[in-house]
Amino acid sequence: MPIANDPEVSLRVADVADALCLGVLAQQVFLDTYATGGIRPALAREVLSQFSTQAMAAQFDRRDARLLVAERDGHLLGFAQVGLQVPQGQVPASRPAELERLYVQEPFTRQGIGSALLRQAEQAAAVAGADAMWLTPWVHNHRALAFYARQGYLDRGAAWYVFEDERHENRVLSRPL
Repeated sequence: MPIANDPEVSLRVADVADALCLGVLAQQVFLDTYATGGIRPALAREVLSQFSTQAMAAQFDRRDARLLVAERDGHLLGFAQVGLQVPQGQVPASRPAELERLYVQEPFTRQGIGSALLRQAEQAAAVAGADAMWLTPWVHNHRALAFYARQGYLDRGAAWYVFEDERHENRVLSRPL
């Protein structure tokens, strides 16, 4: 399905053949966002463990996940990953879905791709029976926090992203579907 801002960009459901490109795209976006002070061993290990081709391919084995991609001419520009599980409190909903990732390569931000992926992710969650969407962006990712506020997401409190011996504050955001 083409997006309104750029009819050459289309959205589709991802498949396992996308795992290589999804992993590389995720590594790039993650590092652009979170490695603002450079690369250190703990961060490098986290990126390689979360976004290897094998780790991304394993996402297709999950019955509770939906992966959507934005592409132009066979090139992935971004993706959204939705998990259909219930969080541990903080979200006022009976069947919430989690927007686990919404990553758009930097050259393609502010072109409507993130908004289109978010709408498709919300629709996929609603079709699966979810009544709300929640996510946990990093507290220092001001652009993402502003984006989700514009989309009607409300701040529900803090959550922590933990890897190795590091704790990073995130915000829990949600909105009804």
